[in-house]
Amino acid sequence: MNGDNEKQSLEAFLHERYTANTVRRYLMEINAFLRETGREKAVHANYGDMMSYVALLREKYDCPETIKCSLHAIRKYYKWLVHTGVRTDNPCMSIKLRDKSSRDIQLQDLFSPAELEGLLNLKRRGNASGVRNKIVTGLLIYQGLTMGEIPNISLDDINLEEGTIYIRPTGRTNGRTLKLKQNQVMLFYKYIHGVRPEHDRGQNDRFLLSKLGEPISITGLTRFAGSFKQFFPGRDINARIIRQSVIANLLKQGHDVRFVQVFAGHKYPGTTENYRQTGIEELKAGIDKYHPLR
Repeated sequence: MNGDNEKQSLEAFLHERYTANTVRRYLMEINAFLRETGREKAVHANYGDMMSYVALLREKYDCPETIKCSLHAIRKYYKWLVHTGVRTDNPCMSIKLRDKSSRDIQLQDLFSPAELEGLLNLKRRGNASGVRNKIVTGLLIYQGLTMGEIPNISLDDINLEEGTIYIRPTGRTNGRTLKLKQNQVMLFYKYIHGVRPEHDRGQNDRFLLSKLGEPISITGLTRFAGSFKQFFPGRDINARIIRQSVIANLLKQGHDVRFVQVFAGHKYPGTTENYRQTGIEELKAGIDKYHPLR
């Protein structure tokens, strides 16, 4: 079976079982796996080969959900190989990932408002992706959104006249309406009326779209946030740390815990309280990290 026929057959197999957007996401992860592993080796891969690929994903991404999404897509690839008789087993089926995101708040790793603002001022391409990525950065550093919240924003959730955005509830966060900064309102208007129509295929109402007109994915957002590391050598930075920084900075500025809880969408006040630290505790955290007692 040559490459073109193989691709068409795999796509047909997926389209029979999943929605078009899901198929595109699966194919993106499957193709990344085939490029990294090699098509011939992938066909005959065993459990050890798959765990090696998982280790590679762990090196590239610090988001367990991204790794799980990639593995989930690859399982579909091997399900197709079994369906076509190329294999009799699925080497991914017995893999159970237990990666968990650390929710501990490391004060010494957080970023100041000025440092976060610097991310928004980074030079970007002036094309559609550049505008969209600047919007994503703003949602991270101003509203402190999670990776699971950003893809779910629809056009109806944005009110440019009032300068607000509604964040839909997720399994971990409550829904809430947040204020937009003035520069965000202007950027949103530019994107909605000038950039987004170029990619809109009329198939969905999601706010932020990929070049193919699909809603942006958590995987794509994770990769984008990972690009921030080059601007802070020696420091960890990802969407989770940015969100923690935004929340901690609000409390440092004297905002009430209840206000910050609503802002962050925390379901329980205790979650917000975890960010409330004194200057002495913050200093101790820095000493413990950079000058530990022997």
